Amino acid sequence: MFLRTIKILLVVLVVLAEGLYGQDQLNVIQGESSNNRWIHFSDAPNSLYHHLSGEAMELLKERADRLSSFQSANDWQSYQQEIKETLMEMLGPFPEKTDLNPQITRTIEKEGYRAEHIVFESRPEFYVTSTLFLPDDIVHPAPAVIYLSGHTQDGYRSPTYQHKMLNLVKKGFIVFAVDPVGQGERIEYYDPETGESIVGGPTREHSYAGVQAFIAGSSLASIMTWDGIRAVDYLLTRDEVDPERIGMTGRSGGGTQTAYIAAVDDRVYAAAPEAYITTFTRLLQSIGPQDAEQNLPHGIARGIDHADYLHVRAPNPTLLIATTEDFFSIQGARESAAEVSKMFEALGAADHFEMVEDGGGHQSTRKNREAMYAFFQDHLGNPGSSEDLDVEILSNEEIRVTETGQVSTSLGGETVHSISQKLAEERITRLENSRVNNGDHIPEAIARAKELSGYRDPGTPGAPVFTGRIVREGYTIEKYFTEGEGEYILPFILFVPENESGKAVIYLHPEGKSAEASENGEIEWFVKKGFTVLAPDLPGVGELGGSDMANYGAQVKQFDPVSYDVWPASVMIGRSIAGIYAGDIVRLTRLLEDTFGAEEILGVARQTMGSALLHAAAFEERISRVALLEPYISYRSMVNHRYYDPGYHLSTVAGAAGEYDLADLAASLAPRNLIMAGVTEANGEWMRSPDATDELSVIEAAYERENAGDRLNILSLNEFLLNWVE
Repeated sequence: MFLRTIKILLVVLVVLAEGLYGQDQLNVIQGESSNNRWIHFSDAPNSLYHHLSGEAMELLKERADRLSSFQSANDWQSYQQEIKETLMEMLGPFPEKTDLNPQITRTIEKEGYRAEHIVFESRPEFYVTSTLFLPDDIVHPAPAVIYLSGHTQDGYRSPTYQHKMLNLVKKGFIVFAVDPVGQGERIEYYDPETGESIVGGPTREHSYAGVQAFIAGSSLASIMTWDGIRAVDYLLTRDEVDPERIGMTGRSGGGTQTAYIAAVDDRVYAAAPEAYITTFTRLLQSIGPQDAEQNLPHGIARGIDHADYLHVRAPNPTLLIATTEDFFSIQGARESAAEVSKMFEALGAADHFEMVEDGGGHQSTRKNREAMYAFFQDHLGNPGSSEDLDVEILSNEEIRVTETGQVSTSLGGETVHSISQKLAEERITRLENSRVNNGDHIPEAIARAKELSGYRDPGTPGAPVFTGRIVREGYTIEKYFTEGEGEYILPFILFVPENESGKAVIYLHPEGKSAEASENGEIEWFVKKGFTVLAPDLPGVGELGGSDMANYGAQVKQFDPVSYDVWPASVMIGRSIAGIYAGDIVRLTRLLEDTFGAEEILGVARQTMGSALLHAAAFEERISRVALLEPYISYRSMVNHRYYDPGYHLSTVAGAAGEYDLADLAASLAPRNLIMAGVTEANGEWMRSPDATDELSVIEAAYERENAGDRLNILSLNEFLLNWVE
């Protein structure tokens, strides 16, 4: 029995070794052996990130060069006004102010203060949980500080945050603590059975819903900022609060919210963002972009850096709080502070801006806490000792606001998803009207697709670099790389049949060029029918993947926090991964024709690569036929489904809802041949909703107008190979 087990293990090892060797054979630049390794491209797995961050840094350098030329107070004042308008445009448009409908759910009496638990509506039925801490024996009206928590599931209930809030209360401040969406009692994807979020912690709650907000033409930053503005509105309804003495602070994610809200709401007189402000350059060089609300759509492209959230506050008192070992770079914090100091000096308010730092990681230190207390005591006119005191933390029961401890199970109401869905549908109604009533709709939609996706025509490709050949029965595999859009390369393998037909296929798979490249694989099916097949690795995939930031294009069934950080980098610079991929696909298409002599070029894409291929084919007529295998139907579907397949988000385009959709790109292909096999909705299931049928009807109508209905085939996946027109 033992010997038999050993033999089985040996057989398994041999099979695995052959599989690994075969995979290595298909590598273009990263072979296992020294004979098949290009050291210059050893960092290829980070190509996509380097490309996105490199573009961002060029934009940030342009901004820095501009600011370095400022010589007068007028220069700074003009810049401040410009940034205010830009931030309002990017964080807005905000909805109209509606009744807050505040409810005090209960009151807790404690030694020296009382805590009123409050629910208000920042917009109709969008419930915000909060607690107002009112010190005993304060003289009305009194100064108030709004506290915004960082990324803890408990929200402001965290003992770390309670400690600071209750210290402020002991020092005579009214404190208004507000739950950010996705945290505390506002978990969006709450599972009553487990008592936890279905998608994960706060950053995942934010990013998952944030993708839908981006597509809808909004952002999670906008939604959270509006919550903060309405929190100020509520404070001003309280007779206990002095409207001229309102402050705001928060750490980490709370620092982000403080930066945004205090930048656009002048009623916040004194602001102290903690453990967030750095620079985008240092952020991109270090930990990379973070969750959805920390990325403004086109923010970097429009000249925004972290310092600008503080520039617009001048001359109002502002304190930047940082620690030297925080993952938000201390160097960036210092650089932003130096820049902001110039604005405050130019406006004659140098004493209204300061920075405090202490040693330590992503935390609140005693020194920094006491600096924050002193800052508010000074600027909100509430003198006293700034000593950090021991306080009694409220229990979970004492600090509970809603009956069940969650809005979703106590009150229901709107969610970020439902808000995004409604916003998207308003925009999509305009798009549908344009589809019906505008004869120029398709050209206009293609123009919008190019603009919003950040597509760039690749021009004429240079000669590829040949790195080797594999011989198989009936065909050879040639290995090449060529230049991509930026400084990265595109490895690809070229399958050349013995009897070439003059027809070629560009084959795109979310797992890269090797996914279907084995003998008897899908690619071989085409090759044996005389097609030359080019299978590339696009940035983040295959040999351009494999690091911690790998396989952005892969269709995964679980949340990938790394990819949810990479995608916003493209959003901030006004690009999209789909648009970048489209440019590379067009480049490779032209290479097939110009270098390899293809007379006709077909595009085949699986799953998430379908979006990129549709963009490329809509922009490049040399792709004469298109086959999409298991594509999802639309960006609209991404917003409409509360739960979408996480692997799809990388192929989407921010702001696309109402401007164009995948159906418009597909419709633009008429009368070219188009096969759509195994089409799904964004939740990964077969199409069932009327919206999906509507999107298909857009494509069908376009083909009918071109009298090309026979060139459109919408099939099940199993029918694909039998129905492909050679």
